[in-house]
Amino acid sequence: MGRIDLTDPTRPVWVYPYTQVSFRFTGTSLSVTVVNHWNYGDTKLGVVIDGAQTAVRIPSGFTGANDMPNSSTSEGTAAAPATAVEADDAAQADVAADTGGVAPTYGPVTVTLADRLPDIEHEVTLFKRQDGQHYLEVLGYGLDAGATILPPATPEPTRRIEVFGDSVSCGERNEASLYVGRLDPAADLSGYSNAWYSYAAITARNLGAELHDTSQGGISLLDGIGWFAGPDYVGQESAWDCIQYNPVLGESKPWDFSRYTPHVVVVAIGQNDAHPDDFMASDYDGERARHWRTRYVDFLKSLHARYPKAVIVCLTTVLQHDPAWDRAIDEAVRAFNAAPDAPASAAYGKFATGDAADGVHDAVAPAVAHHFLFTRNGSATPGHPRVAEHKEMARELTTFIESLGEDVWQS
Repeated sequence: MGRIDLTDPTRPVWVYPYTQVSFRFTGTSLSVTVVNHWNYGDTKLGVVIDGAQTAVRIPSGFTGANDMPNSSTSEGTAAAPATAVEADDAAQADVAADTGGVAPTYGPVTVTLADRLPDIEHEVTLFKRQDGQHYLEVLGYGLDAGATILPPATPEPTRRIEVFGDSVSCGERNEASLYVGRLDPAADLSGYSNAWYSYAAITARNLGAELHDTSQGGISLLDGIGWFAGPDYVGQESAWDCIQYNPVLGESKPWDFSRYTPHVVVVAIGQNDAHPDDFMASDYDGERARHWRTRYVDFLKSLHARYPKAVIVCLTTVLQHDPAWDRAIDEAVRAFNAAPDAPASAAYGKFATGDAADGVHDAVAPAVAHHFLFTRNGSATPGHPRVAEHKEMARELTTFIESLGEDVWQS
């Protein structure tokens, strides 16, 4: 499950959060051999065995320094480097300098996922807890002598969701449970990021749906602003149609959209675009704000071209932000719904070659986009939402998607 780079099918590369594999196995132990293509942060794998979840650290260049890429929710105003972002920029520069401009890899390394299990049949889901701060190349699994791998007991869901989001959609820092409703502490919390407990993943499980969580911490709608991959910031503008997109980890690669067609698309972008300048709040009718709204409409048209029968749900989250961004999204959704098949103002995507008709378009079903607001939208917390707040968002989003009716899942 998830966008997986299968350029070499024997060495699949996991990029996005919540990417996963499930299977049954026999025996008392399980390991995985991986190569960790590392950019920043304390990288961990998520493992669910027989219903019990654990996290396993993967070797990386993590030193314990605060090298996360988003300081917008961190407390304090430290001296140089002044923010977590600046610390991350410095850390990434050091990595590039030490490796000739190429991010380091760690492995192949074999990581023990479980041992001393009862000698019975087990069910496992191995999943990527974090975003494109690292790519994980999976080389194979290790079992007891004579043990076997079997297909999962539960068939794959027939319902499909895709979320294009930022750190909140990734579940970034959500396990810092003592900081509910508070700013993030000025410390590295990358190891506390768990996509399993993101509102996106919880909503998908509530609805019995497969999920592609095509999200990245710090990402914006537009290139050149936001928090991801600074100082030349990368937005969804250069990531949404990619299978690999982190410039520190190599060249971008196009995603094959024929491999996955969602019924519901969630667009959860806009909160990072206020960095370094909150132009939507300060000058709503100014050129930059109007351009942003135009490009948001272009993104919706590009999604509609790729997924012409999908319902699109546009939102921000309970993370505090100026309501001007929600006003802008509402305006963009109305403009899109008025003419969903009109050409985009310009191509939107790293590998786009034309207007919205660039995709395989079927105009049988009209486009429907909704602007959804949570009860505590933009007001619940100055820091990243924690698991409790993700569950709150998931309950509300689940109810909203259910209200759209069963026909949503029939396309």
